[in-house]
Amino acid sequence: MTTTINSTNSSTETPTMSSTMTTTAATDTPLAMDPALRAAVDEACARIAPAWPLDRLIAVSPYWGYVAQPIADAAAELGAVAGTSLTMPREWFAAQRAKGAFEPAHVARVISRSGSSRTVREVLDALEREMPAPIRYRLMPQIVDETRSGGRAAEWTAVVEQNVSTACGSFFGGEQARWSPDMSNGLYGLWRALASHDVGPRLLMGLHGFGDEVQALPDDPEAVIALALRELDVAPGSYHTYLTALLMSVPGWAAACAFRRWDARLQQGDDDSLVHLLAVRLAWELILYKQSGAPALAARWSEARSAWGDMARANRAAQEIDWLLQRAMELAYQEELGRVLLAPPSLFPEPAATRAQAVFCIDVRSEVFRRALEESDAAVQTLGFAGFFGLPVAYAPVDGVARPQLPGLLAPTLHVHDVDTRDGANASSQSRALGAERKTTWKDLVRAPLSMFTAVEATGLGYAATLARQSLPGAVGVLDPLRGELAIAAGAQGDDSHIAPRLVSRADGSPLDTESRAQLAAGVLRGMSLTSGFAPTVAFIGHGATTENNPQAAGLACGACGGQSGEVNARVLAALLNEPAVRAELARMEIVIPDSTQFVAGLHDTVTDVVTLYDLSLVPASHARDVQLLQASLAQAGVRARRERAPRLGLHDLADRPDKLLAAMRRRSGDWSEVRPEWGLARNAAFIIAPRERTRSRNLDGRAFLHEYRWREDSGFAVLEAILTAPMLVTHWINMQYNASTVAPERFGSGDKVLHNVAGGDVGVFEGAGGDLRIGLARQSVHDGTDWVHVPLRLSVVVEAPAAAIDAILAKHPTVAALVRNSWLYLLRLDPGSSTLYRRRFTGWQHLSDGS
Repeated sequence: MTTTINSTNSSTETPTMSSTMTTTAATDTPLAMDPALRAAVDEACARIAPAWPLDRLIAVSPYWGYVAQPIADAAAELGAVAGTSLTMPREWFAAQRAKGAFEPAHVARVISRSGSSRTVREVLDALEREMPAPIRYRLMPQIVDETRSGGRAAEWTAVVEQNVSTACGSFFGGEQARWSPDMSNGLYGLWRALASHDVGPRLLMGLHGFGDEVQALPDDPEAVIALALRELDVAPGSYHTYLTALLMSVPGWAAACAFRRWDARLQQGDDDSLVHLLAVRLAWELILYKQSGAPALAARWSEARSAWGDMARANRAAQEIDWLLQRAMELAYQEELGRVLLAPPSLFPEPAATRAQAVFCIDVRSEVFRRALEESDAAVQTLGFAGFFGLPVAYAPVDGVARPQLPGLLAPTLHVHDVDTRDGANASSQSRALGAERKTTWKDLVRAPLSMFTAVEATGLGYAATLARQSLPGAVGVLDPLRGELAIAAGAQGDDSHIAPRLVSRADGSPLDTESRAQLAAGVLRGMSLTSGFAPTVAFIGHGATTENNPQAAGLACGACGGQSGEVNARVLAALLNEPAVRAELARMEIVIPDSTQFVAGLHDTVTDVVTLYDLSLVPASHARDVQLLQASLAQAGVRARRERAPRLGLHDLADRPDKLLAAMRRRSGDWSEVRPEWGLARNAAFIIAPRERTRSRNLDGRAFLHEYRWREDSGFAVLEAILTAPMLVTHWINMQYNASTVAPERFGSGDKVLHNVAGGDVGVFEGAGGDLRIGLARQSVHDGTDWVHVPLRLSVVVEAPAAAIDAILAKHPTVAALVRNSWLYLLRLDPGSSTLYRRRFTGWQHLSDGS
């Protein structure tokens, strides 16, 4: 069996957009597209980043399909096909300059290094003018709308979006619905069946013959694509951008289709829903062109097509100043980050002898808590590691609903079940089965047609009491709404339950022998640079978030755990490393864990900054006192962390009243009307891959992901390779999701959280009653009602390792190299010998102070 590190390396490249560009869509019918068209369809589909469903929601960069291009070129194309920008309005940059976020000197350095002919004065004067809106493709609904003189309220753009969305909602919601239409012919087949009987276009819009036109379309979606492009006279050179613009006209449903494709390919399969959606959208283009009766439509369409070729070029020129401002902001941040990291070690106190080690997720919220913990107890050493703790597992609780507990880049290879720790048997009982059955019955009731009018009334005062109880000030939110009958408390402190999640088998059901279990454990320990110097107590602390009435709750949990809390992974790893047989095998691998070391597991609630330790009934008496001391230190760290976070939550008046502050944060977690239970990963800006000594006692303001790494202990640099090809991609996705939700909220944000309604059970959210699926973050997650909280900077990745080792990894992994080469993130190197900060550029490593 391979270690976790190797499995990460081998899997990372599999589902990337660069690989999907060369993979054709699956079909059961003869191909109807020539090679040029097929390549264009594949490229357009590859432009669409996947959006994970709500029950395993993770952050994704909506720009992932563009990483093979320089970011400024990608922005110009996105402006053309989606009408969005990748930078903030100039009034925002003006406000940032007024706050001192960057200076004219930063602008001057950026201009010098970029080769731009602009002057500093030109750039600063532009702050007083609005950024030009991107020049965008005009699609058929918009062109037809431009010919209308009034008389009807609806616009074709909205009608087409609603029609496509209705079909997508039926297709994606089929598994949740009690009655579902025939979906055997895929999304296009379902749309065609529904549209052929839809009288709305005729009655509402006067489009006669709509049903007949739909019936006349080919059965095969690929044939529809070929037919429409021929009838619309689209030149082959414009195929891929036109098709991309069509998919971007319904970006939410396109992203949902892209997830089906991504997920299928992780399982070595495929899915053609995205091609079907493209066929549906092209069918509408063709029908409106043939049947709308718009005056001079052929001439208008010809004019629109002729303008396509120059749009990206024009956008690129118009956005030059905005990219100079963006880079000036980022350079100023990097300089300040460098000053913090390179401060003389003598300025910071030496830690005391280590009594306990606590391994946290690399999540930026952990930076605040780790610093608070070390300030509370100098005998505690903290480390950072990806929150799934290197375990590529799927977890099936007692209710039987399995879910991945690892990053979306990977597919699970191991299974975890809840077991009785007294005898190792799978946890099951008649009462739990009955509880699961009751839950299923309730879900069926609320999902039934018209349930919103009948469900609560049918349950009477009993459910009214539940609603009232959950609305009282003392209500507590749900930490993990997907957990089964055991919930999150099983095995927690003060609970003597013997039910706990444990590693039971490989994905195929075969057991893991001791050697395989030890190899897995060794890979994890090497990945977190913890192969020696074990403290008497070592705690693995995952994280989750208590919220209520929040469809996007999983987005606040651990992205490394597939949108779940890190509790399961932490408990499984602690149990694995406490196994005597595994320790004996590890010793043969030269990883010696002292008999005096006990591993425990915990969970950091990022809403309340309360850490809970689990399975304490299994801790031997010899370690009881150590665990109690750790609990006390964790509690004191929570006080410090809450005090630091209070002002940004509007609780500054409680900052020095710890009991009341904790009570207020707990109320936030259970308040149905709370749209900002916490700020999540807002303001993230850096990923630091280095020993804790580089960051200990340094205030990084909750903006940095922190991953433990010691290059001298990394033989062959396999650990560094794993970090740069998995956690770095995850942090990039998080960074770009927050950036996109801030710079382009109308396209890549999910709108007003108050208006969210769940679509298809767990597919995503609508903003309001319907329309396109919304992806990304709600406005309340990045904006405080007055100003933007998130500062959209590209991720600055800082690595302490030799230049040659980093360069070798870039040469081996094209996707990682593209992120750096095309400026989707910044790769900086802390030189181990000289304590100097360098940036990776085309020509090699350059001292950060020598230019932008």
